[in-house]
Amino acid sequence: MTTAAHGSIQWGVAALLAGFLFGVAAPVSANDWPSWRGRGQTGVSEETRLVTSWSPDGENLIWSDTWVGRSTPAVFDGRVCANGRTGAGIDEQEVVACWNAETGEQLWQHNFNVLNTTVPFNRVGWGNVTGDPDTGFLYAMNIDGHLNTFDREGNIVWSWRLAEDLGRASGYGGRTSTPIVDEDQLLLSLIGSGWGNLGGPPRHRYFAFDKQTGQVRWSSTPGGTVADMNTQSVGVVGIVNGQRLWIDGNADGHIYALKARTGEKIWEFHLSKRGINVSPVLANNTVYVAHSEENLDAGTMGRVVAIDATGTGDVTTTHERWRADEMAVGFSSPLIHENTLYLIDNSANLFALDSETGATQWQQSVGTVGKASPVWADGKLFITETNGNVRILEPGPTGAAELDHDELQVEDGRYAEIYGSFAVGYGRLYMTAESGIYAIGDPTSLFRATAGDPPNLGNEAAASGPPTLIQVVPAEVIASAGDTIDFQVRAFNANGQFLGNQDASWSLENLVGGTMSSQGTLSTDARATNQAGTVMATMGSLTATAQVRLYSPLPWSENFESGRPPQWIGGGGSLTVSDVGGNQVFRKGASRTGIHRHAIYMGPASMSDYTVQADVLSTQQGRRRPDIGLINSGYTLDLQGNRQKVQLQSWAAELRIKEEVDFTWNPDTWYRLKLRVDIEGDHGLIRGKVWASDETEPAEWTITAEDPLPNRNGSPGIIGYSPIDIFFDNVSVVENQ
Repeated sequence: MTTAAHGSIQWGVAALLAGFLFGVAAPVSANDWPSWRGRGQTGVSEETRLVTSWSPDGENLIWSDTWVGRSTPAVFDGRVCANGRTGAGIDEQEVVACWNAETGEQLWQHNFNVLNTTVPFNRVGWGNVTGDPDTGFLYAMNIDGHLNTFDREGNIVWSWRLAEDLGRASGYGGRTSTPIVDEDQLLLSLIGSGWGNLGGPPRHRYFAFDKQTGQVRWSSTPGGTVADMNTQSVGVVGIVNGQRLWIDGNADGHIYALKARTGEKIWEFHLSKRGINVSPVLANNTVYVAHSEENLDAGTMGRVVAIDATGTGDVTTTHERWRADEMAVGFSSPLIHENTLYLIDNSANLFALDSETGATQWQQSVGTVGKASPVWADGKLFITETNGNVRILEPGPTGAAELDHDELQVEDGRYAEIYGSFAVGYGRLYMTAESGIYAIGDPTSLFRATAGDPPNLGNEAAASGPPTLIQVVPAEVIASAGDTIDFQVRAFNANGQFLGNQDASWSLENLVGGTMSSQGTLSTDARATNQAGTVMATMGSLTATAQVRLYSPLPWSENFESGRPPQWIGGGGSLTVSDVGGNQVFRKGASRTGIHRHAIYMGPASMSDYTVQADVLSTQQGRRRPDIGLINSGYTLDLQGNRQKVQLQSWAAELRIKEEVDFTWNPDTWYRLKLRVDIEGDHGLIRGKVWASDETEPAEWTITAEDPLPNRNGSPGIIGYSPIDIFFDNVSVVENQ
């Protein structure tokens, strides 16, 4: 770590006297920046007396540390926190860490293996971390959908493996959304196929978690067919017409406004033929957002729009205030300051638009690739650009004067990639890049870490009126046979405001052997088999449900004679049970989305020390042959058709673990796959077998791998990569003997 930090000075009279006597500057404000666009979700900070120049070699560099980051840090609670990537080869991992914001001392760090994804290593750490000043918690979603909550000491408070637990899909591009804290909720969107009522084709869904416990409060699916399997739009929360709304861009090309506490859709605006990656900004009842794909009503690419946020229903043709066509702003999010909207297009051109009319006031180049979002503070624009460029600009009526320009490099002299924006906090500028994490500021200025004021989102209507909606919480449950689960009913009025917990009558659907008390406690039978069903609450004319997946102890077996197991999750609409030769088998066909790799998970992500087995059969079409596999704790046993090999791997994009052997196998022939994972101290032993299902199981394992950084748990699953039909049958999961 490089540091130029002085010792901590207690803020007060002594500090002020020290400032006068020794020429130490005292910052006028020293607020935090807990989320990637700041407390106000606008990219604007109220900080003053920020530096106008710096150098990675030392000028106004308070401290720096070795780090490879791709996103924007969070500054809160006296800390700076970020996610990134680390290692090489078998050591490649995602990492989350926090530093002392004043001195740069690293306080804690967690490393995570990347599981069940095809996203490459250089895109790891895409989503931004989010801090909660009220609790001191840090929220981080890893590239593979592992959502973690850390306390001040770095302990994990609660977590979800969103792919295995809630059906999140992992697209190839790696674009990842960022969780946001609103009141007592953590809000997050994800794309994927669920189970039960959330099953079927992939959809872009919105979830609210209790920020303290991680319980799912509600989920909402306002849109339709997704155009992109990964997007990075991060919603904003604001008050419009007295209602608290969560406004976000969707993978189906729409902008949606939902009631922030319930997920009810208020309005939608169809913006693009592809998914939305730009995060909206809300000011004066106007939503500003952009895209760079094909427009709906013209053969042009890209558009910036201002949407009147006061409407209801489909407002595409009725509530557009203005548009600026052929501006390809596809990734960088806008900021608004006073009456000017600042945007950076995909070619790193900075635009200043009149926020009332959309007229371009000026534009100028700030590089060649525009991904990161601009930040306003102290009368200046702070700009990062993908190819290592960092600029401080002073905007005026006809352009922006360049006050400082630095080019960050990595050790081999290549430019350091930058995708994150500046975070402005405590009188300093914080930034991560491929070349490190940086704290930039006046080294003579006294350090003061204070929390900012909550953003003024507007005036919400008084909480009155009768309940019009109820929620059953927790809304999603993964339980073991014999567990008891306590549910509550939360009531809301027509304005989406919480009216308190309520009494209700209870009933169950498709939960065999379960009983429900009048107080809302579900008692499950310890002898229950794997199943999924719902808990329903009724209060007058209002009803609400929670989904419950219930799992028995191992062993499990499934032959599909009763259809698709309702507790299985993921995969999408191309997965069905079909009749083959008089037997019911599980079929995976070509995907309608064009992404032909699908994984289906059978159990909780907490499982470990088991063996999964299945019979598999492939078809062949011309020269096309599929890959068919099993998943165990994040490892995949892959029977590869075109390569005629068997492969053991973890993390398909990087093959962090990779062992393979030649294995000749034929279409239209049933084979049996078997995958076992044992954790032996600090190492993992992963073993696989393949043989023709009508033959005797061989005594020896077909393939074996060892992992010095083992995946210690994970759901069993089946996986296929195929534009043609493949089939599974006789699936079993047993404890290791």
